[in-house]
Amino acid sequence: MNIHTLFDQASSAMTVVSFVTFIGILWWTFIHHKDQDFHAAAQLPFADEDASDQAQQEQGHV
Repeated sequence: MNIHTLFDQASSAMTVVSFVTFIGILWWTFIHHKDQDFHAAAQLPFADEDASDQAQQEQGHV
C-alpha cells in the first residue's frame, strides 16, 4: 500500500465523518429540541427586563 492510497482512504473517511457530524448537529438542533424549549429561550430577554424593572422600582429609581 503506497502513501497515495492511504491518503485517499483517509480523505474519504474524514468526509464521511464530517457528513455524519453535520447531520448530527442538524438533528440535535431541529429535531431533538421541542418547540417549548425554543419558546422559553425566546422569552429570556424579556424576563431580564422584568427583573430589572422590579429592582429599579424597589430602589426608587423609576
